[in-house]
Amino acid sequence: MPMPVREVTALLDAWSDGEPEALAELMPLVYDELRRIAVRQFRHESKGHTLQPTAVVNEAFLRLKGQRQVRWRSRTEFFAIASKLIRRVLVDHVRHRRRLKRGGDVPKVPFDEMLGRAELRAPGLIALDDALEALTELAPRQSRVVELRIFGGLTLEEVAIALDMSRSTVHREWNAALLWLRRELSPLE
Repeated sequence: MPMPVREVTALLDAWSDGEPEALAELMPLVYDELRRIAVRQFRHESKGHTLQPTAVVNEAFLRLKGQRQVRWRSRTEFFAIASKLIRRVLVDHVRHRRRLKRGGDVPKVPFDEMLGRAELRAPGLIALDDALEALTELAPRQSRVVELRIFGGLTLEEVAIALDMSRSTVHREWNAALLWLRRELSPLE
């Protein structure tokens, strides 16, 4: 069933105006799309992930509730921010698990002592997140385009609207960012 765009926009306006009940009305309308975003992001994860898309959406929803000072300009902007929060939930979870896996608060062994035992893993969500953070420092607009396309699942047209740019500019930024990310995430030879 298609999402009622006008109703979503009206509820976002009401929520921005400080009406907490608007958020309660909004969630059933956007929940399925948020879950699709989470499922899409799970495709980048390894098998055996301990989180489920529903849990990720629920955690992102709790974080969205904390966004009190946001003035939502559009439904597209809402989904862009929601997709970023979903990404943050996943990255935080993976980092937490890795920290626990590596002993949590147990004293760390210096890297040079472990060099012979270390196993290198293929880049995953954390590597992508780190690369996007680095790209944000170099080219914030490109990073935003990547985030909206990959994590938000937006089309080039939707990204252009969300960022108030022409489609051709978004296309150029997207291609440049992909080249940079491929280079950053490629294993060293």
